[in-house]
Amino acid sequence: MMTPKSFKVSRSNLSISSDATDSQKPPVPPTVTFGRRTSSGRYVSYSRDDLDSEIGSSDFMSYTVHIPPTPDNQPMDPSISQKVEEQYVSNSLFTGGFNSVTRAHLMDKVIDSEASHPQMAGSKGSGCAVPGCDAKVMSDERGVDILPCECDFKICRDCYIDAVKTGGGICPGCKEPYRNTELDEVAVDDDNSRPLPLPPPGTMSKMERRLSLMKSTNNKSVLMRSQTGEFDHNRWLFETRGTYGYGNAIWPSDKDDDVHQQPKDLMSKPWRPLTRKLKIPAAVISPYRLLVVIRIIALGLFLQWRVAHPNQDAVWLWGMSIVCEIWFAFSWLLDQLPKLCPINRATDLNVLKEKFETPTLSNPTGKSDLPGVDVFVSTADPEKEPPLVTSNTILSILAADYPVEKLACYVSDDGGALLTFEAMAEAASFANIWVPFCRKHEIEPRNPESYFNLKRDPYKNKVKSDFVKDRRRVKREYDEFKVRINGLPDSIRRRSDAYHAREEIKALKLQRQNREDEPVDSVKIPKATWMADGTHWPGTWMTPGPEHSKGDHAGIIQVMLKPPSDEPLHGGSDEAKIIDLTEVDIRLPLLVYVSREKRPGYDHNKKAGAMNALVRASAIMSNGPFILNLDCDHYIYNSEALREGMCFMMDRGGDRLCYVQFPQRFEGIDPSDRYANHNTVFFDVNMRALDGLMGPVYVGTGCLFRRIALYGFDPPRSKENHPGCCSCCFSSRRKKHSSVAHTPEENMSLRMGDYDDEEMNLSLLPKKFGNSTFLIDSIPVAEFQGRPLADHPAVKNGRPPGALTIARDLLDASTVAEAISVISCWYEDKTEWGQRTGWIYGSVTEDVVTGYRMHNRGWKSVYCVTKRDAFRGTAPINLTDRLHQVLRWATGSVEIFFSRNNALLASSRMKFLQRIAYLNVGIYPFTSVFLIVYCFLPALSLFSGQFIVQSLNVTFLVYLLIISVTLCMLAVLEIKWSGIELEEWWRNEQFWLIGGTSAHLAAVLQGLLKVVAGIEISFTLTSKSGGDDVDDEFADLYIVKWTSLMIPPIVIMMVNLIAIAVGVSRTIYSVIPQWSRLLGGVFFSFWVLAHLYPFAKGLMGRRGRTPTIVFVWSGLVAITISLLWVAINPPSNTNQIGGSFQFP
Repeated sequence: MMTPKSFKVSRSNLSISSDATDSQKPPVPPTVTFGRRTSSGRYVSYSRDDLDSEIGSSDFMSYTVHIPPTPDNQPMDPSISQKVEEQYVSNSLFTGGFNSVTRAHLMDKVIDSEASHPQMAGSKGSGCAVPGCDAKVMSDERGVDILPCECDFKICRDCYIDAVKTGGGICPGCKEPYRNTELDEVAVDDDNSRPLPLPPPGTMSKMERRLSLMKSTNNKSVLMRSQTGEFDHNRWLFETRGTYGYGNAIWPSDKDDDVHQQPKDLMSKPWRPLTRKLKIPAAVISPYRLLVVIRIIALGLFLQWRVAHPNQDAVWLWGMSIVCEIWFAFSWLLDQLPKLCPINRATDLNVLKEKFETPTLSNPTGKSDLPGVDVFVSTADPEKEPPLVTSNTILSILAADYPVEKLACYVSDDGGALLTFEAMAEAASFANIWVPFCRKHEIEPRNPESYFNLKRDPYKNKVKSDFVKDRRRVKREYDEFKVRINGLPDSIRRRSDAYHAREEIKALKLQRQNREDEPVDSVKIPKATWMADGTHWPGTWMTPGPEHSKGDHAGIIQVMLKPPSDEPLHGGSDEAKIIDLTEVDIRLPLLVYVSREKRPGYDHNKKAGAMNALVRASAIMSNGPFILNLDCDHYIYNSEALREGMCFMMDRGGDRLCYVQFPQRFEGIDPSDRYANHNTVFFDVNMRALDGLMGPVYVGTGCLFRRIALYGFDPPRSKENHPGCCSCCFSSRRKKHSSVAHTPEENMSLRMGDYDDEEMNLSLLPKKFGNSTFLIDSIPVAEFQGRPLADHPAVKNGRPPGALTIARDLLDASTVAEAISVISCWYEDKTEWGQRTGWIYGSVTEDVVTGYRMHNRGWKSVYCVTKRDAFRGTAPINLTDRLHQVLRWATGSVEIFFSRNNALLASSRMKFLQRIAYLNVGIYPFTSVFLIVYCFLPALSLFSGQFIVQSLNVTFLVYLLIISVTLCMLAVLEIKWSGIELEEWWRNEQFWLIGGTSAHLAAVLQGLLKVVAGIEISFTLTSKSGGDDVDDEFADLYIVKWTSLMIPPIVIMMVNLIAIAVGVSRTIYSVIPQWSRLLGGVFFSFWVLAHLYPFAKGLMGRRGRTPTIVFVWSGLVAITISLLWVAINPPSNTNQIGGSFQFP
């Protein structure tokens, strides 16, 4: 249908390496073709070669404003042509991949509804006034038409270029030559206080421009300020009579011009940290540690006594119990030792604002100097992960309280579904209303679904008079937005059916014309899925076809919201607008839809592979030095969460932090938290304790990463702390002094421990990161931008203040084409992606392994618990779903134990207690083998009439009392320093046994079969029975879905109930009752049943009937078993019961 011209990406150096050349599937250098289908049906095509020549021609340059690049006057803004190209790029759907041409399809619209925000893809503008052209005119960030002639003749970009190139530069409207008129007022901001980029855009490439910033800086002195263009240094020195000293500026004193002094505002102001540690009070932590020591000693003495006093009457029972007890002591030790050093942390957001967003000498405008953050949202199946949930997550990200120009959101759709694509476009359209509303009224939370469902008073603390009116209008818009989202499946289906019927009619007509009088056969054409602009969807079709199925489709990138302007854009009080946005910034962050290429025969590595594709694509498009990853159902609950995490990254020593992990908090959990879904013991006890070591483990979502840590580099100054253990990826290792002299400063902190040669050959880098030179060149830029401020003598490896106030580079076609190439299925071949770089492959729990690798290289992490929850998500409250979730986690832990990621093989850089914690992660599922045996021991004891000890003597009872009391006291102290509640601790204990006897055991069997025999086993649902009340918020809690994981706990409950009945009946009917043995067995049986009580409730159904049913059935079972036992084995030669009582 389209016959556009193609061009090779000018900046892309994705040349085929020698390894790739030898392979059977050599990658093809990406080329980009542009084509736009107009509403009238004709196609307009153009190539980048023409575009480059047009932009670089003197004719074109004469129609833009250029200021000579003098030291006092640098170009302040890219040319109009670059902005126009960015607008075209944002309106284009980029596709490509292995052995295919990268294409950019210009879309007239991305959704059926009209896009209103000028940043959004498919946004409409005025029509071109040139006869026969139906294109749209050029527009600026506000959507205002750019009119290059004084006569205000409306002209589109293509017609304007034609008029310049072939029309002699004559305006088609007034027939006068184009001149430099008022164009600069629209396209160029004439504010002298704006940061000025160092090099002119035309003299250096984009990457050279970025690198020049770092090469011009030197942060050896706290007072050194680099000339990054924030203000005129020469004028400043002249007006302040300052002079340059060694690495600083010296001010003359007011009394004597010859005497110089240090600036008062820098020297007298005390340095303030961004974070501080809040140690646990000694009155709590000291007894806690003492109790741990006492319990360790008590366990040792108890086990020694147990071994020395076997039960000769039941050696088998004694042997099983002693083995289980030794393992339990070992497992408890692994879990307890890392808890000896818990800490709390606090941040100071006021100091962050003062350092990074307050006018200073190095940043006179007060523009944000914070580093960029790329937020990743992953989704795979719109049927299992509703698009409305994902859309709400994206809206909370777009509305986050972070500099708009520094924030970018990337949505990974691993299913390549058009439903997800259009839902994201609808979310981008609704963000035009929602985000300014949140900024205007300081809304919390900024997830519209959660906000409008708040049970508290929404008008509390709202001081603006128009809040009620605005809220009502936005609520109405959100209700309509939900209707559109929920109606997308039917809308897409109806649209596709209509287009398919039209295509069938066309094919039938064509067949009749060709065959004339011959009989016409029925025409069968593939049933495609159609986009809103009337073209085929390049991803997965609703009716899968060749190259259009979940595992076989091209890579797709769509810029839903193009990068915002560098300066704030305030709205107005236009009556056409839904709300008054006067003095409200209406800009939106960059939003990009990404669906990586998938082809048969390639291992795509599930979520980890999707995350790595986003890492590479984002490095090329925005290259934020920090990455926040969120699941599609985890939204930003605290709009300042990013700032809280940035306090740790930008504080002194923050350059050694690989990530900041936030706790997971959940909504929609039943009030009693029957299955410990909140997991508070892990998130508030274990993770706080790990924070006192090398840091918490990575739990898969709600984590702010340092990009270069994901790239596999060692932390800065690791060579100082571990001599001989690492080397520099770009510099020398053995000749230290000479290497420092010859190594660029921006590469000084990029070190890897795998390379010991004097200077690593740069040709080896493609083997680590792939063939994209732009990706490789972006690494030192991300490292530099992620450094803390050099505002204190103790800050090492810092960057000068004001270095990040320059504008972000605009997007162009070759940038997005490069991003398409790095998300192709072949890109990771023969590289270290997934092995050392990015998210690590090979485990179901890729999150834990990824964090472990970083800690193993010497990085540290931090646990950030905010007063207001940073993120909130959903968790399965159904018993079966919860068991399958735990099964997946435990299976990943077993895989870790049998892999080279076992903590026993950790490097010397990992602290001992941190190694113990990671060892426990891999070992804890194996406790299930001993736990399930121990749960049967009380029943075996009651059946056999024996006990694990010869008799319940005083020594055994004292040991048992000490161990139990110390455990309870430790729990009380943990509750004290962690802030959890006793009920939460008890729920965790209950589900530990439920999961240990079901999911953990299945994970061990599954892991052993996979390692030994290579057999994969999946535990799937077999039947369902739904709840009665559809309107109940927690109806899913009562749904019983049968799964094989339920068999062991059910057997344990039934066996223990029967054993209690048998043991009681035997003791009652025996001539000499052994009450001590019965008491021991019954006590431990009730201990097991008490832990399994939530499991029994889950099997019973509705909560109102549960207790009655449980007790009735328990009584019936006990009575039945007792009667059966009396009938089978009646007492002989006596009519007495227990030797004491007599029937009347």
